[in-house]
Amino acid sequence: MKVKSRYTITPEAVKKILVRATNWVGDTVMMIPALDVIDKTFSHAEITVLASPWVISLLEHHPAVDRAMIINKGKGLLGTGKELARIVAWMRAERFDLAVLLQNAFEAAFLASLGKARYRVGYDTDGRGFLLTHRVNRNQGMVSVHQVEYFLGLVESMGWQAEERRPILYLDNRDIESASLLLGSLGIDENHFVVGLNPGAAYGSAKRWPEKRFALVGDWATERWGAKVLLFGAHSESDITDRVARSMQSNPADLCGRTTLGQAMALIKRCNLVVSNDSGLMHVAAAFNIPLVALFGPTNPYETGPLSTNATIVRHAVECSPCLKEECPRNHECMVSIQPEEVWEAMERLKREITG
Repeated sequence: MKVKSRYTITPEAVKKILVRATNWVGDTVMMIPALDVIDKTFSHAEITVLASPWVISLLEHHPAVDRAMIINKGKGLLGTGKELARIVAWMRAERFDLAVLLQNAFEAAFLASLGKARYRVGYDTDGRGFLLTHRVNRNQGMVSVHQVEYFLGLVESMGWQAEERRPILYLDNRDIESASLLLGSLGIDENHFVVGLNPGAAYGSAKRWPEKRFALVGDWATERWGAKVLLFGAHSESDITDRVARSMQSNPADLCGRTTLGQAMALIKRCNLVVSNDSGLMHVAAAFNIPLVALFGPTNPYETGPLSTNATIVRHAVECSPCLKEECPRNHECMVSIQPEEVWEAMERLKREITG
């Protein structure tokens, strides 16, 4: 990919770096290898990430991150304006030598420019090229690669080379302890086989496997394996996990809305196996290399699939898939055609690999 710039960045001259993170959990997981590249290239520099509050747990304990700053635009034009003004003032006070904009939005480049970051690196998307000192052309080939490679493509186009291409997450010890206490209160100890179910998907209902089928494979895990079942989801998905729980004959632990993202990450890491729609928490499970059955329909696993040696993708190729639509305008065939028996078969195969 071509980089347009009149300037040369000398790594030794860069002391303070701002990394603008993406806004979705899954995208933030997938940008982490690019963050690692920045850290290794500028090993002497201080790296600050600017991120939305709902993804900050993915970044603030990463060894590449020295500081984490939250951008929380709130509600309404006035609230947004005040927050953006605060961020610009903070950037100017910090005097960043380099801003790497892993978020594609115009706003990210606008803030970095107003904040007087000396060098501003990003894809030339959303008409923001004139705000960047180093414009990386996003060619057509980059649109169809895996998202991890998309983010790596930005930094590697600058000549900054990756050593690790798989996302790795780090936990806060307080979240680990909190998760352990919660599991103990549920009567779950280290001897139990724990299955996590993630029946939601923030992008839209088109990505969701039917709730009663999640309930069925959860019951089979309880009946046939003696497993403990945990239900995961974002706060906004509590109605989904509630319907799954009420559809089950066994008694799962519905954790949706009861944990922070950091605690949910620690609980997912404790799982022996996870079944998930294409979602942020699916990428969390993959980053921890937890045995994972990932269910795909309207999205493309070649672009957003789990990067894990322990993941199995279950997907039926129908004529309209991948459509990338939030809501299915037809009969939800791509997801409805996935039968509980084939998901269970994938679960059993993974369990045999675990237990030998």
